[in-house]
Amino acid sequence: MNLLFANDKRGEHPASWYATTAGDVPDHPPLRGATKADVCIIGGGFTGLSAALHLAEAGVDVVLLEAQRVGFGASGRNGGQLGSGQRQDQQELERMVGDDAARRLWDLGEDAKALVRDLIAAHNIDCALRSGVAWAGSSTKSVRWTHDYADHLSRRYGYDVDVLDKGAFSRLCPSPAYQGGILDKGAAHLHPLRLALGLARAATTAGAKIYERAHVHNVKPGAKLRVATDTGHVEVNHLIYACNGYLGGLNRKVAARVMPINNFIVATEPLGERAVDVLAQDVAVADDRFVVNYFRLSADKRLLFGGGESYGYRFPKDIRATVSKPMLQIFPHLRDVSLDFAWGGTLAITMKRMPYLVQLAPNVLSASGYSGHGVGNAIQAGRFMAEALRGQSEGFDAFAALPTPGFPGGSGFRTPLLSLAMSWYALRDRLGV
Repeated sequence: MNLLFANDKRGEHPASWYATTAGDVPDHPPLRGATKADVCIIGGGFTGLSAALHLAEAGVDVVLLEAQRVGFGASGRNGGQLGSGQRQDQQELERMVGDDAARRLWDLGEDAKALVRDLIAAHNIDCALRSGVAWAGSSTKSVRWTHDYADHLSRRYGYDVDVLDKGAFSRLCPSPAYQGGILDKGAAHLHPLRLALGLARAATTAGAKIYERAHVHNVKPGAKLRVATDTGHVEVNHLIYACNGYLGGLNRKVAARVMPINNFIVATEPLGERAVDVLAQDVAVADDRFVVNYFRLSADKRLLFGGGESYGYRFPKDIRATVSKPMLQIFPHLRDVSLDFAWGGTLAITMKRMPYLVQLAPNVLSASGYSGHGVGNAIQAGRFMAEALRGQSEGFDAFAALPTPGFPGGSGFRTPLLSLAMSWYALRDRLGV
């Protein structure tokens, strides 16, 4: 199944609240016939757009091929959270790679946040950037862990977050589902599709050539690579895979280690004065469930709520029903509120929940598998690959050195095996275990 076309209309962004409020959406032409470049990038999400921008600004002749539209994939559909650190928590990273490497990864996570903020400012990207992301605990055990983790971040990394008991968290987020948590004011949230489109504008202004509706179906390796689409091909010296959950069969090594999964979001009708019954501050929230619930308020006071579970590659027939169930568990007082938008998206995970950056050949790089932490990681990975192609590989090498085991069953049987595991953890969520 080709996930590029399995759940969405060709050549269109999904009918999301993001797409409706994206503003002016440039239309880049498809690739027609043959062309040449120094670097070809496959994928027009955060990773590819960042790589294109940084290469073009360095004077490199770069072509980007996007099978659908710029920001079509997870980059234009996600929860919009720009988190601190890495997707994996620092204590687990310390156990995985040791204290020094974990410290380096923390610093890289902080650099990723700064990079996103700097790009938004430098290119005047109107993406509603706001500070603040809260972690919500649904049990006293979970709250105790978040508070201990806050203490760990302060002592080990000099990074302070606000510790919230049940009363304080309830004043921030009046949901009966949560017992406390933490508030990270150094993290942020934003309109992801506007960010993607802004990066695309910056990249083309710098000289990058972007082609949309340019589905890559074959890559011929060699010192000179030939990247073929349905209507043309590019001859290049270097290639970057920036496909994340939409890689398909283009590279087996990456596909064995990076697995696409689906997630879903709804947007309610504008809540008006009732918005304070959801959040008292303009922050985003993610909770402690294995099947994570995440939410925030939009600029027009809608609740944007992500959640639900799906273990096949097809989106459910009724996304609203899929997401409304966990939404009403968190906010039962919104039962009478209509859901104006509902959409799904495909992201990608790795076994260790850390990005997979790899040099596949002397002239081929790949970055993917951001595991729900892609706003910062993906944009940073794009810059790292641009730097690596120009001989500055320190950042790229830090992630490439991380252990990234393949999924059990490889690319053929990983989905049913992971579905069994996720079903078990989802059951634990429902039972409160």
